[in-house]
Amino acid sequence: MLRQIEPIIVLEQLGSTLFDTALQMVVRDRCANATDPGHSSEDAQQKAMTDFYMINNLIIQLTPIFPALFLARLSDRGRRKAPIVSPLTGYLLSRVILLLVVVLNLPLQVMFAAGTLLGLSGGFTAYWPGVMTLASLGSTAADRSKVLMRVEFTYGLAGVVGSLASGHLFHLYSSSLGHGTILFSHTCSLYHLAELIYHACPSLLKVKGVSDGELEENRHLLVRASTNSSVVETPVEINRVNVALLFVAAILYNFAVGGAIEVLGAFVLRAPLSWNATLVGYGNAAGCVIFLTSYIGVIGFRRCCSDTSLILIGMVSFAVGIYFMSFVTTTLTFYLARALTLFALIPMSTIRSLLSQQVPASSCMTLTFLQLALKFASLAYIPAFTKIYQGTLDWFPGFVFTLASIFTVLAMTPIRYVCRSLQTNVPAFQSHFVSSPLSTPSSIIGCRSPQRWQYEKI
Repeated sequence: MLRQIEPIIVLEQLGSTLFDTALQMVVRDRCANATDPGHSSEDAQQKAMTDFYMINNLIIQLTPIFPALFLARLSDRGRRKAPIVSPLTGYLLSRVILLLVVVLNLPLQVMFAAGTLLGLSGGFTAYWPGVMTLASLGSTAADRSKVLMRVEFTYGLAGVVGSLASGHLFHLYSSSLGHGTILFSHTCSLYHLAELIYHACPSLLKVKGVSDGELEENRHLLVRASTNSSVVETPVEINRVNVALLFVAAILYNFAVGGAIEVLGAFVLRAPLSWNATLVGYGNAAGCVIFLTSYIGVIGFRRCCSDTSLILIGMVSFAVGIYFMSFVTTTLTFYLARALTLFALIPMSTIRSLLSQQVPASSCMTLTFLQLALKFASLAYIPAFTKIYQGTLDWFPGFVFTLASIFTVLAMTPIRYVCRSLQTNVPAFQSHFVSSPLSTPSSIIGCRSPQRWQYEKI
């Protein structure tokens, strides 16, 4: 099933990266003549750009809440196609609207309607949990986090290619209408092609429901169990405290990452960086490289680090890199700061993997609830970081990045409690377990071994 979903991931991300670069350039052009009493023209432009992104991102974050819940329910009832096709349709419509804004010279505020349509279709809130659910269904509990990281690796690789391509396309087509039309045409074509490919996969239309007994291990673990008939499974109780702590850590970390990324796009367009379209594409590509380095980091650390250690490594990586970003004044130092955040995506994927093992593999609701919690957190960090950035433009534009580093350090505290809980909750009779690949307590790609112990059948 993962092989069938990979083309959708690639095409969707290629379209998104082309669109993101194009939108950033269009917003900069439309805000070039902005004025604000008491501020320079550059600061007024920065304020206009960040105000637009604040409103647009709030719309995109809030409107998908109820549609995503509805689509998640459909997915849990077997309609695995719904949480993916619906957002793809919304993406396509929003890109067409942006094309009309460029070609017909419509007001930039029309993009708020595009964001609303995207949100009503489910947006990324429904799309990504749907993708992760399909990937989880095709994996064992032991290999699940490896599969999820592979999905994000594919997502990041497509983002690097798309971002580099967008920069060169803008370089080739210097006129605003020219490069806008070519990029939006490519974007719409990619989304349309993605939907066609997905419609051509009838096996993803409906996944047959399974009983609770079959659901835990799926086909792969049933095959292993048949070769070891002396082993039976006893599920371990869900530790709700650990689940709550993982939610808190995810929200705090997302607060830091989301707040920093919220203003980073405007930050690179002002002096002393003053990036053009090509450099913006390269900068977006540098951000997507983090998907690749995080995957490689998980592969490298998995044999010597526990899950919580992996999460802490990723958080430290982001905290150090984003703090260094506070003092960036040249393009070279920007890339150095980005290089320090090379493991920044490990925490969220590992947290999702740990949460997915607390519920049946086919349940889309838990990951959707996590995504919704992150959306509600955006109600605070989007306006907060935007206003703080606008208020510190005169004396320290990088202050928001220092603030993001502080929130990342705070997110490490719940993870430390989870680490202690996992260490103290090991049963005293663990030494009597059967030696089996399914019962090893070692860390496997950012998650604990399956949350069940193997016993000898008496």
